[in-house]
Amino acid sequence: MALKRNAEALRELQRAVKLMPQEPQAYLQLAKAYEAFENWIAAVEQLQKLVELAPQEPEYSYQLGRAWMKLSGWSYQQISQLDPHSPRLQQALGQEYAVQEKYDLALSAFQKAAHYDPKLPEIHLAIALLCLELKRFDDALAAINVELGLVAGSKAALDAKARIEAARAAATGPP
Repeated sequence: MALKRNAEALRELQRAVKLMPQEPQAYLQLAKAYEAFENWIAAVEQLQKLVELAPQEPEYSYQLGRAWMKLSGWSYQQISQLDPHSPRLQQALGQEYAVQEKYDLALSAFQKAAHYDPKLPEIHLAIALLCLELKRFDDALAAINVELGLVAGSKAALDAKARIEAARAAATGPP
């Protein structure tokens, strides 16, 4: 019974947005209804429209960011259910750990990603940058060379290699 009422309310809110396309509250309420159904993609779409309609309102931007986080979590959950050994899932975990400055955990996640798909671009670059951060210069150079083997002209990889070589030279001092 409640599900039927919720579906009916959702239809009414969709109609309200069509009838009042300049009314921010219509989009906000529709987004909240989609959130109640855990339809994060639709919620984000409505909140994006809301932010475009009222860019001066920080609350709407906050709500959009919150919905993006929920969508992100939902996406990772979907990947995990479809393929628990997904290199992209490990890549995402590695990125999250790196942002939190948990470099050992990040490195481990990226190494799992490389194990699951050794030819996936960006993974070895991330490993190299984490090894650089951890001052493991030989490991960093090995990883960046693998990345350059996959994506020979990568500006990001070439820049990282130069940074690694400079950091290694600075750490070992003059000959």
